[in-house]
Amino acid sequence: MEACHSSQKSNVTSYGIMAFAIISLEVFAGVWINAFIICVLCIAWVKKKTLNSNEKILLLLGCSRISFLCFSWVNYFLSIICPNYLYVRPIFQVLASSLTFFNYSSLWVSACLCGFYCIKIANFRNRFFIYLKVKIDRMVPWLLLGSEILALASCIVIYDIAEILQSGNFTFTSQENFGKQESQQINIFFSSLFLAGFGYAASFMAVIFSAVFLLFSLWRHKRKMQTNSMKDLSVDAHIRAMKSVLSFLVMYSINFVCLVLTIIYSMKSENTMILLISIYLCAFPDIHSLILVFSNPKLEKALLKILSYVKCKFSTK
Repeated sequence: MEACHSSQKSNVTSYGIMAFAIISLEVFAGVWINAFIICVLCIAWVKKKTLNSNEKILLLLGCSRISFLCFSWVNYFLSIICPNYLYVRPIFQVLASSLTFFNYSSLWVSACLCGFYCIKIANFRNRFFIYLKVKIDRMVPWLLLGSEILALASCIVIYDIAEILQSGNFTFTSQENFGKQESQQINIFFSSLFLAGFGYAASFMAVIFSAVFLLFSLWRHKRKMQTNSMKDLSVDAHIRAMKSVLSFLVMYSINFVCLVLTIIYSMKSENTMILLISIYLCAFPDIHSLILVFSNPKLEKALLKILSYVKCKFSTK
């Protein structure tokens, strides 16, 4: 029995180390990709003295994702190398709440980006939609501020959950008071989890609606161009745009499922499954940011310039 327990423990440790190695590579790649986005946008900001709405969203998204990836790496490092940190009162609360803040910030800012693309690109004749198209540039700073406020609120909720998880010792004069207090703690815990799940679902629904409206607009415009016998290049461009939006939709859907599974498995304390899910959660910012680089002409041009420079350096050697 003891040998079986030790082998199971060694398997969990080997899984943890393997997952941590993969996560470390993903974090390294993600930090470099998002740092590249931030550097290009900051250089453009210094040159032009201004940023457009799209660049403001991308800049905040890059900062949020770098912070999220760094805090994720620290969290996984401590949970595998020094798991006793979970029982240290200040470290666990601060790390969990900071990780939540940057995770929600990344989710909500990326939802704002998807909504911004929908309003800017989609073509509907609805009065409210036309009003949004005219006012969207002025609304972007307020949307970003609202995203950070929501992320801060979620951060406070998770901090309360961390406090409840660590408060194991209660001193009461009667068994009845102990039962009431324990019931209150459980109610607060599940209410906090519900609010955390609601934050995931709300940002996911914003992305879903934006992507569906944008897909419908692109599909309708593509059909109109085909019936009017317009150039094949325009039709191909719209088909590529539809495939790009559809890939965003699939990625966000998988990310949402993984976030929900993280909540479920954290309640069951299944660390192996959480580590496997975390591999995708750390890969998502990398893949999405890379797609954003190749879908933005300025970022793509800067990346190709750097790659050609590196290629020339290696070829001369």
